[in-house]
Amino acid sequence: MSDATHSTSGSDGSADENNPDFDTMTRDIADVPAVEVITTVAVHLMSAAAVNLGLAEEGDKHKDLDEARKLIQALAGLVTASATEVSNFHAAPLRDGLKSLQLAFREASVVPDEPGQGPGEKYTGPVFG
Repeated sequence: MSDATHSTSGSDGSADENNPDFDTMTRDIADVPAVEVITTVAVHLMSAAAVNLGLAEEGDKHKDLDEARKLIQALAGLVTASATEVSNFHAAPLRDGLKSLQLAFREASVVPDEPGQGPGEKYTGPVFG
């Protein structure tokens, strides 16, 4: 758990400026539109999947296809489930990024999955280059 989740108060009971209390954090997150939260989570999943596919600097050092599969699967579920809620403007680039990761996974696999059996394909359908 990060330090940001712990409440610290000054001697007068007020929240420390560098470490906001729970009520302040709750108000802050309530001000963030859902579409922003969804796209931010999707981008984090995409970034983590790319690293685990070995697409980052020093890629082979961090390559872990099992972890990448899990992240792509979660991303596909999120993108598919939220597509109607976030509008095509936001959903289209998320779908494009997801497809790119699915194709990269297929290329990185020594024994590729059958069409429709790759990560996230139960949500998106088979992915072809």
